[in-house]
Amino acid sequence: MKNSLTLQLNPKDNVAVARVDILPGTDIGEGVSAVHHIPAGHKIALSAIGAGAPVRKYDQIIGFAEGDVAPGDHVHTHNCKFAMFERDYAIGQDVKPTDYFPEAERATFNGYRRENGKAATRNFIGILTSVNCSATVARYIADQFRHSDALADYPNVDGVVALTHGTGCGMASDGEGMRMLSRTFAGYARHPNFAGILFIGLGCEAAQLGMMMDVEGLKPGPLLHMFTIQDSGGTTATVKKGVDLVKEMLPHANSFRREPIPASELVLGLECGGSDAYSGISANPGLGAAADLLVRHGGTACLGETPEIYGAEHLLTRRAVSDDVAQKLITKIHWWEDYVAKNNGSLDNNPSPGNKAGGLTTILEKSLGAAAKGGTTNLCDVYSYGEKITSKGFVFMDTPGYDPVSVTGFVAGGANVVCFTTGRGSVFGCKPVPSLKLATNSVMYNRMSDDMDINCGQVVDGEKSVQELGQVIFDKIIATASGEQTCSERLGFGDDEFLPWQVGAVM
Repeated sequence: MKNSLTLQLNPKDNVAVARVDILPGTDIGEGVSAVHHIPAGHKIALSAIGAGAPVRKYDQIIGFAEGDVAPGDHVHTHNCKFAMFERDYAIGQDVKPTDYFPEAERATFNGYRRENGKAATRNFIGILTSVNCSATVARYIADQFRHSDALADYPNVDGVVALTHGTGCGMASDGEGMRMLSRTFAGYARHPNFAGILFIGLGCEAAQLGMMMDVEGLKPGPLLHMFTIQDSGGTTATVKKGVDLVKEMLPHANSFRREPIPASELVLGLECGGSDAYSGISANPGLGAAADLLVRHGGTACLGETPEIYGAEHLLTRRAVSDDVAQKLITKIHWWEDYVAKNNGSLDNNPSPGNKAGGLTTILEKSLGAAAKGGTTNLCDVYSYGEKITSKGFVFMDTPGYDPVSVTGFVAGGANVVCFTTGRGSVFGCKPVPSLKLATNSVMYNRMSDDMDINCGQVVDGEKSVQELGQVIFDKIIATASGEQTCSERLGFGDDEFLPWQVGAVM
């Protein structure tokens, strides 16, 4: 059922989504009148739902009625609750041949080709820190190149960025937490969007630079320098050393020029944050359509946020190209169930208060909308956090739902463009990779147009189909990869969003 007031997303659904604020007594059609005020984005019952019966949206279970729900009732956290239920993983059931574009028709973008053959969408020099203790020094170095004329002689360099974080010590010197941190550092060090890298440590931290370089097979050289504050003679001496090394690398970075590169070399990170009920109706399926197009052009699209596909993972396992790929995903789901249980938590701790204000009721509902970012093509592989992405096509990475941590993992894995959907209005950037912001509704887009690159609310407004929106997003991805600045880049976001996933005890 679709009218000016509500959207019923599937004929089998027993709820619809309010397109506008609906006042008590308003007739929404089919003999149903609103019993209560239904805020825009929230759900209204289309039929009676008995106590304990499933609440269905997208023709999927999003929760269970807590008490009897009458037609026209507001369906939300007060009467719809999360509960575990059996899901049919049906591994590989929906696998189908990918409809690739002919080679002659495949898209290209204007990017940078590095000496090792990798494709870059931006051209930065990076300063990475092994530990929080070296963060200030790294920022002091980067600050020397922020004033307007510092890079005047290097017009092809996008900037010098310090990516700092709050961990690196007070943690076990081995184990999964350290392996994850080391893998993340290595992924950034190898990222093609960096023409050169400085690694700076304090010297006595748990995350020893030499150890990480050895484990990850990183070799110091003219474009990869590693040193510590303690060995360099303190703060002032280290800042001077860092500034001098950046100046040595700048001419090399500036020598790169953009050239046509196949879109098959794009790795797209798919993220959502500050979601609302329209996320799963407009921006997320629109981004999914764009991801499908990228895959058809031979590229890679990576979905993540494992806690936010919980309850929808069975839709992904059906698209898994093998039992091994499906089992990787299922294993990640079980790890998260155990992880939150050990910490006396629940995966239904999500949605956040902002998500709920926007109409999302349970993690099941949020996950079904979030999974739509992954489009419809086959699930080709599943990766651990920050692991190098090597498969083409649609893939999955195990990341938390916390946006900066999740995107940090994507970038470490090799993502060179990110698309970030939001309904409430998240502001975000992720240097050295451009991040496009996709608004789920026109009201928020118009209110925050400085931050939003695309208004996906046109789908809710009836101005575009999901497939038409997907083409718009895909074209914007190509333009962005070719150098067009995103809103977040123009606003200067990206220096503070580097946030490796911290797993294990802080000691």
